[in-house]
Amino acid sequence: MRRIPAITKNLLIINVLVFLATFVFERIGVSLDNLFGLHFFLASDFRIYQLFTYMFMHANIEHIFFNMFALWMFGCVVENVWGPKKFLFYYISCGVGAGIIQEIAQMVSFYMLATQQFPGIGLGDLATVAANSQEMLNQWTTVGASGAIYAILLAFGMIFPEERIFIFPLPVPIKAKWFVCGYAAIELFSALATTNDSVAHFAHLGGMLFGFLMIRYWQKNPNGGGYGQSSGQQFFDRLRRNWERRSNRSSDRFDDRNTPNDDRRSDWEYNARKKAEQDEIDRILDKIRRSGYDSLTAEEKRKLFESDKK
Repeated sequence: MRRIPAITKNLLIINVLVFLATFVFERIGVSLDNLFGLHFFLASDFRIYQLFTYMFMHANIEHIFFNMFALWMFGCVVENVWGPKKFLFYYISCGVGAGIIQEIAQMVSFYMLATQQFPGIGLGDLATVAANSQEMLNQWTTVGASGAIYAILLAFGMIFPEERIFIFPLPVPIKAKWFVCGYAAIELFSALATTNDSVAHFAHLGGMLFGFLMIRYWQKNPNGGGYGQSSGQQFFDRLRRNWERRSNRSSDRFDDRNTPNDDRRSDWEYNARKKAEQDEIDRILDKIRRSGYDSLTAEEKRKLFESDKK
């Protein structure tokens, strides 16, 4: 656990502790799922705070295991790139967004059920129907971190689109971008094709949707919202500053060795060469941020390595 970044580690701990607490409270007749799970907004048991708390609840051991495994596997990488504040904001926001999409999906389902029972019913009459259907509606409870987890999967795929990962039982690795697209397609098909499925497929898609919109906003506004300066960005900035500092020290030593009469290399020529080298390093660093380190050619990797050694 020492190498797991802070937010990912704390999220893992909190989810496991809450999961264990559900069994303890069940023994004394208190259902934490009913209190903190996300209810349909027309149900009497609905509370606004459930949009936040539901993502820390899980239905069974299989549910929490796969969610926490994915959080550990992909969350560690994403948090190390973005930093803790941006990662936590993204995780919670996408979890809330997934809950909102799930509420909308349940609203559509409730309207379809109501029209089957009362043909010609209007949207304005749903509140009356809901008031007479509280026993059923209070059973519509959503729990789990899956919406936020799917958003993390999307983030990994967008940060490292060309990274190859192994997915059991596939015999060969696949690129992260195709892995994410495949998962999204499966969820969309499952959401449209199944009616009695207990899995909140629209919540999964909602988490990915909010995650996609958020990442696209950050890409277009790198300094917006206070989250533009991620740890990944800071890493490359530190690399650039180190290169500039070492280059300046090298130029100082070169100037010390030269006499005033030794002007074979003019300041203009020296500055032009240094600017060209810096522009090339900037281009390589931008390419890494867009497509990952593996997208570099052998020559670009050599230049980056040599610049860090100067």
